[in-house]
Amino acid sequence: MSRARSHLRAALFLAAASARGITTQVAARRGLSAWPVPQEPSMEYQDAVRMLNTLQTNAGYLEQVKRQRGDPQTQLEAMELYLARSGLQVEDLDRLNIIHVTGTKGKGSTCAFTECILRSYGLKTGFFSSPHLVQVRERIRINGQPISPELFTKYFWRLYHRLEETKDGSCVSMPPYFRFLTLMAFHVFLQEKVDLAVVEVGIGGAYDCTNIIRKPVVCGVSSLGIDHTSLLGDTVEKIAWQKGGIFKQGVPAFTVLQPEGPLAVLRDRAQQISCPLYLCPMLEALEEGGPPLTLGLEGEHQRSNAALALQLAHCWLQRQDRHGAGEPKASRPGLLWQLPLAPVFQPTSHMRLGLRNTEWPGRTQVLRRGPLTWYLDGAHTASSAQACVRWFRQALQGRERPSGGPEVRVLLFNATGDRDPAALLKLLQPCQFDYAVFCPNLTEVSSTGNAETGFHHVGQADLELLTSDQQNFTVTLDQVLLRCLEHQQHWNHLDEEQASPDLWSAPSPEPGGSASLLLAPHPPHTCSASSLVFSCISHALQWISQGRDPIFQPPSPPKGLLTHPVAHSGASILREAAAIHVLVTGSLHLVGGVLKLLEPALSQ
Repeated sequence: MSRARSHLRAALFLAAASARGITTQVAARRGLSAWPVPQEPSMEYQDAVRMLNTLQTNAGYLEQVKRQRGDPQTQLEAMELYLARSGLQVEDLDRLNIIHVTGTKGKGSTCAFTECILRSYGLKTGFFSSPHLVQVRERIRINGQPISPELFTKYFWRLYHRLEETKDGSCVSMPPYFRFLTLMAFHVFLQEKVDLAVVEVGIGGAYDCTNIIRKPVVCGVSSLGIDHTSLLGDTVEKIAWQKGGIFKQGVPAFTVLQPEGPLAVLRDRAQQISCPLYLCPMLEALEEGGPPLTLGLEGEHQRSNAALALQLAHCWLQRQDRHGAGEPKASRPGLLWQLPLAPVFQPTSHMRLGLRNTEWPGRTQVLRRGPLTWYLDGAHTASSAQACVRWFRQALQGRERPSGGPEVRVLLFNATGDRDPAALLKLLQPCQFDYAVFCPNLTEVSSTGNAETGFHHVGQADLELLTSDQQNFTVTLDQVLLRCLEHQQHWNHLDEEQASPDLWSAPSPEPGGSASLLLAPHPPHTCSASSLVFSCISHALQWISQGRDPIFQPPSPPKGLLTHPVAHSGASILREAAAIHVLVTGSLHLVGGVLKLLEPALSQ
């Protein structure tokens, strides 16, 4: 089915709307504001969140995407029809002055830098990203802040009722979770009259539902790597083809230095689409002749993201001055892999301020709490794990060494979906952890081990995840704990030629206690770092912090938390340590669950 046919279907829908007494102009142009706000006095934010979470599970959506890959237009046509049913056409999105960004790693940080730079100019910014860490409102931001619960609730019910009222026998009434939020973000940004919208791609690019955007101001591609292989392909070149799908004819695009293979794919994609693609110079080139740039996000790898963000913001500003006309002037005629280099310019004071003030939780984030230092980074690919290790080790090298006792290093890890946990854990080994702790992306679990209570951020993929502030999932505790036990086994195999024979054994529970609080500690005499599996994030944090975090002060530990020798002896060491360094990584959803407990204000 062609794109033209999709437009025809949307036009037919609008004609039908007009026949029902809704003018085409109102239905297509005024969006949600054309309809009365539903009077739902009892509908609160959590009601909206609960309803949102009824929209198709993440795993089901991914299976649907796999089935539809043979017809690449199917998903985009469906999204355009949902857009038309909501009262908008794709042309309406042109008014948002969009910066569209994709990539494997760093695309969220690039978006955060870009948004903060342009906000520092006094512009009203919209920012759509995924996933969220604690509250779903984080995905839709205005001027850098998540929209309020009241605003989220208002726009959610407006869109929900609109889609309910426009359903017929030929279409599904509600889009899946991520598509719904994408539609909602477009409506919020239009109604709140932002000057620009920074839109982060969900998964891939070519078939992603954000790719109904037809005329962005500028596009960006951050570093590429292997991720979501079941959807995007099993080589970096195949993934690059998907990412290059956001290129648009005549719309400037920028990318950072990539390996030669995927860079050639991006170049060919741009040429086929007639998209002017530029290669970003290193950040050092923009610092020449001026003071060094200070970044609000830690880690050497953030310099690449900042370089891309500067080019995106610079190009956006130039195109607004020229009313959208013209292309960036290459810094010099020389080519690198047949791509022109993007302009070299002196960053303005606004750009410097934006880079310095950028915040992006869960990515190279440090929380210092008394003797505990929490290092939070949602790295979940091989390349991002390598960057995480470099950041963590550099941070430790620059620390002040305590004089009153030993230092302890702890890894808290989980991985979901089609990631390769063995490969990720192997990359983390040089950090020389004293303890490796594994737990599911589950904030709390009841004493009966009911896995349908308190699940937080469990899913198959980071960017199309059905999560909410308090979502319950029907995933059994056994399933997620089995995955954690496999992670523990991988970790132990890295230090042993053969796994311990009692690796998979769990202790006998105390009478009246729970057997799922702590499982399968690795015998300390056979591994350089003792490993433990806990049934939820809360129990893992209780054991790691030993009551020494001044903010995370849960009730007394549950019965059975210290029944194992490793847990018992480790607790004594942690209580006496002068400093405890905890790296939380492997999953953004794990990081989100940890932040939910360590920073209670984020859940307010």
